[in-house]
Amino acid sequence: MTLREQILELVDRYSKETFGPPPFVPGETPVPVAGRVFDEDEVRTLVDSALDFWLTTGRFAERFEREFARWFGIRECVLVNSGSSANLLALAALTSPRLGERRLVPGDEVITVAAGFPTTVNPIFQNGLVPVFVDVTVRTYNVDVAQLEAALGPRTRAIFLAHTLGNPFDLAAVSAFAQRYGLWLIEDCCDAVGSTFGGRKVGTFGELATTSFYPAHHITMGEGGSVLMEKPLLRTLVESFRDWGRDCWCAPGKDNTCGKRFDWQLGGLPCGYDHKYTYSHIGYNLKLTDMQAAVGVAQLKKLDGFVAARRRNFELLRDGLREMEDVFILPEATPGSEPSWFGFPIAVRPEAPFTRDQVTGHLESRKIATRLLFGGNLVRQPAYEGRVYRTAGPLENADFIMKNVFWIGVYPGLSPEMIEYMLSALRQLSSDSRLVRAAEIRG
Repeated sequence: MTLREQILELVDRYSKETFGPPPFVPGETPVPVAGRVFDEDEVRTLVDSALDFWLTTGRFAERFEREFARWFGIRECVLVNSGSSANLLALAALTSPRLGERRLVPGDEVITVAAGFPTTVNPIFQNGLVPVFVDVTVRTYNVDVAQLEAALGPRTRAIFLAHTLGNPFDLAAVSAFAQRYGLWLIEDCCDAVGSTFGGRKVGTFGELATTSFYPAHHITMGEGGSVLMEKPLLRTLVESFRDWGRDCWCAPGKDNTCGKRFDWQLGGLPCGYDHKYTYSHIGYNLKLTDMQAAVGVAQLKKLDGFVAARRRNFELLRDGLREMEDVFILPEATPGSEPSWFGFPIAVRPEAPFTRDQVTGHLESRKIATRLLFGGNLVRQPAYEGRVYRTAGPLENADFIMKNVFWIGVYPGLSPEMIEYMLSALRQLSSDSRLVRAAEIRG
């Protein structure tokens, strides 16, 4: 046995002894909305990568990109350091002069939703573009496709939407709209890896799609994300913006992949200027490390099981909350879809005897974590005060979400006992509130 094999064998033993799940004690053990789910495989692969001491992208990143693209059934995958960076790069790539007349330029408009996460919207502002906000529908929490025509303007060039909490938006309607008007479509799949629409994985409908590997998401690298695409040109553009904006596409540690490193003449540079130091875009450095990718390689083997567990936990919550639909509006999958749920959204009905904040306070006091539906109505966030944008209507449902909606977890680390504990806490609140209401009526 080699020294490396001995080290990795000891890592297996250490991981099994150190990272086992603690027993669940209701009211004492926290019930998070999300978290890392891993075992000795991830720790072993992480240490295997560390022993290489190849600190930038390397063999594990190449393997993950290849296997993740194959899992999606798509041609290209580019790893980056976060899902937010993936969103930034997906949109920035569409500003490249290499796209000719389809290039996005400052002042062009991008249709998105007001009820979402800011890093779906921020790249629009960051690239000098104008977001056009449309409303969503309650229960699906996805774009109201009936508003798309109203959102269209003479400078509309793209659609950038997330599959909210893993629930696919209506890809049939949105894709048809994008094709009808020649618009780019970017799918933010950061919460939706494994979701399908019409039997086809989300992330394969638009020209570009993004994922996140933050610990809360379907698989994790700690930090990390990716951009998915079918066309090699778009891969080249995303990589350029990711890697300082350089024109060269050599992998780290490689030289002269193009075979003419000192033979190019680009821009105003002299002929033969080193291609490794030729820049065609105003780019960034948004790469991740090979150690992060190593964790992802191990996680990818568990992805199908993670998706199944999320769906199972969602159904347990859905079935357990049916009796409380007089006070809660429960979520629904978009017709034709099978979500890989990220969370379980609950809307508190306006006529309920308690508010959303009272419900979340009740749960949090019992160590059951809750989250709001991201930024609520984003146009009301202080970050966007004074920014240039349009709205396609009054955004009434986004306001409703801001005041009435929260979500709880469905991630694979939740046991059936934890799910039942969440349900019992909600039943208790509902029962106590009914008793108070009955006493008020009698009194």
